[in-house]
Amino acid sequence: MTRGDYSVALDGLADDVHHVFAGDHPLGGERHSRDAVRRWFERVFRLYDLRFDVQRVFVAGPPWDLSVGVEWIGHATPKAGDPYVNEGAHIIRIRRGRVVYFHAYEDSQKVADACRRMAAAGIEEAGAAPIVD
Repeated sequence: MTRGDYSVALDGLADDVHHVFAGDHPLGGERHSRDAVRRWFERVFRLYDLRFDVQRVFVAGPPWDLSVGVEWIGHATPKAGDPYVNEGAHIIRIRRGRVVYFHAYEDSQKVADACRRMAAAGIEEAGAAPIVD
């Protein structure tokens, strides 16, 4: 997903979406609204340039209540510090064409370390409190 792609993705979110990104860092926590998820994505792309290589996609359930798993390899370039690779997966639930839940499973310590390095380099948002609601 690139910076421009996330706005299209937001259109597919339920108003009361539940988003989980593990870890004790500015991108961690849980969000329960489309607005909070939008602010989270804006922060992600202010702090990182990202590229994902999708490895596998798994889908189960009827069309009106799908569960989707996506395995990926992420290539992260923080705004300060060295690029790194993170492997992970997203679990996504789509009910009646809207994403109602998505949870990222990855090495959150790599994200926390990169945020600390960016904050030490003077990028204030990399040390901010998580966006939660």
